[in-house]
Amino acid sequence: MVKKEIDLLNNQIKKLDAPDFDFESWKKYSVIILARIFGSGDEKIKQLKNIDFEFTSWSLRDASGNESYEEGSKKLATEVLKAAIDELNIYGIPKTYNVNTEVATSELLNIILDEFKGSQVKELTRILSSKDSKSEKKRRVKELVEEIGEFGSYDIITNILTNPVIEGLVKN
Repeated sequence: MVKKEIDLLNNQIKKLDAPDFDFESWKKYSVIILARIFGSGDEKIKQLKNIDFEFTSWSLRDASGNESYEEGSKKLATEVLKAAIDELNIYGIPKTYNVNTEVATSELLNIILDEFKGSQVKELTRILSSKDSKSEKKRRVKELVEEIGEFGSYDIITNILTNPVIEGLVKN
């Protein structure tokens, strides 16, 4: 399967020399490809996003020759994609989970708290922020979960397992 990804990245490198080249469109498309292959937090994506194609000041660009700057930007972009190709050739496709852990944590917490009453949420906050031992906190949280009952517990587990963010983690 690595061949498809490498071909896709090589096509992006070739597009850098197209006569109707639009760097911003090219960059966005390349970021999508890299995120799909390596995950959205990959360093190559950060490097690619930091490449500017044009000077921000017209006078500076007119005075210093924008073609060399644009060529330098294209060269840097090429190197980022070549690094990705080399990584694929050497290590293969990484197993990525394209899920932001903060988003996943937030989703899980929302699912759980949706089954609790307001007073139970306040009690849970008190328990978790207490200086009690871990085993004591577990015991008290277990009592709270028992209050929502067997079906409430089933609902929590069902909602966790069918949440799209969690499904993505399970599928990978």
